[in-house]
Amino acid sequence: MAETLLTEVRRYVDSHANAQGIAATPIAGLTMLRATTPSEMDYAISRPLVALVVQGNKRVMMGNRTFDFGAGDSLLITADVPTISQITRASAGDPYYSLVFDLDPTVIQELALAMEIAREEMGAPVRVEPTEADVAHAALRLVQLLARTAAVPVLKTQMIREMHYWLLAGKHGPAIRNLGTAEGSAQRLARAVAIIRSDYAQPLRVERLAEAAGMSPSTFHQHFRAVTTLSPLQFQKQLRLIEARRMMLSEGTSASTAAYAVGYESVPQFTREYGRMFGAPPVRDIRVSRTRMSSQAAS
Repeated sequence: MAETLLTEVRRYVDSHANAQGIAATPIAGLTMLRATTPSEMDYAISRPLVALVVQGNKRVMMGNRTFDFGAGDSLLITADVPTISQITRASAGDPYYSLVFDLDPTVIQELALAMEIAREEMGAPVRVEPTEADVAHAALRLVQLLARTAAVPVLKTQMIREMHYWLLAGKHGPAIRNLGTAEGSAQRLARAVAIIRSDYAQPLRVERLAEAAGMSPSTFHQHFRAVTTLSPLQFQKQLRLIEARRMMLSEGTSASTAAYAVGYESVPQFTREYGRMFGAPPVRDIRVSRTRMSSQAAS
C-alpha cells in the first residue's frame, strides 16, 4: 500500500508541481508537495490538517516540542498553532513527497454525530504517528481519482467524506472530533483566530476576540495560550512577521514597506522583533535565504 501511494503521489506531483514543489489539485483542501533538497526553516501558523509523508523526512517544532518523522508517518494538527517546519531528508534522486489534507469541521461534525465518537477536550494540538492503513487506503483512492478528470466533480465530495471517516475512526478520532463541535473549545477559539488572521494588521482588542469565542477575557486568554502556546498578542505578532517575511522574500518588498503593511508603526521595533523570531535582521535574513534558494535551484 505504501509503495502504491508513493507511486501515485509521485506521478501527480512530478506532472503538476510548481517551482516551489507545490502541486495543487482540483479537490479543495488536498495538496501534494515535493522537495529535492533539504529545506530552510519554514515559519507558519498552521491550520488543522493531516500530512502523510510518503518519502523523505521532516521536522516540525511547536513550542518546546520537536517532532521528527518520515515515510509512513502522519502529522496531525488539530488547531491553528504556530509551527516551524523543515524538510530534513530529500535529494534529486530520492525526493521528499507528502500529501496534505485540510480537516473540514463541517464534514467532521456530520460524520461524528453519526459515528457517536467521544470528544477529547483540548488535547495536544500537534501529533505524529504511523499512518493507519485505512487512512492510507483512502488517501490512495483520493489521489487515483485525480487521474479521472470527469469523475472528480461527481465523486470528490464522497471521497473527502471517506477520508474524514477513516481519520475519525482511527486512534486520533476523539481529538479530530473536537474540531466538529460548534460550541467546543477548538471551534470557539477558531472563530477568534479567524479574526486575528483577517485583521492581523489592525490593533488587537482581546475583548472582541473573547466575545467571538463566547468566553470571558480571562478564560479566553487561558484557553488560547493552552492551545497555541502564545498569548493573542504574541500570535498576532507572529502572523505579522511571517507575512512581512513572505512579502520581502516573494514580492521583493523593502523591510520598511513590509513593516508598515503588516501593522508596525516603528521600523526599528519591527527589525528587533524580526531578528528575535528569525535569527537575523530582515535584510540579512532575506539575502541569505535568497542565496540558499538560488544554490538549491542550481544543484
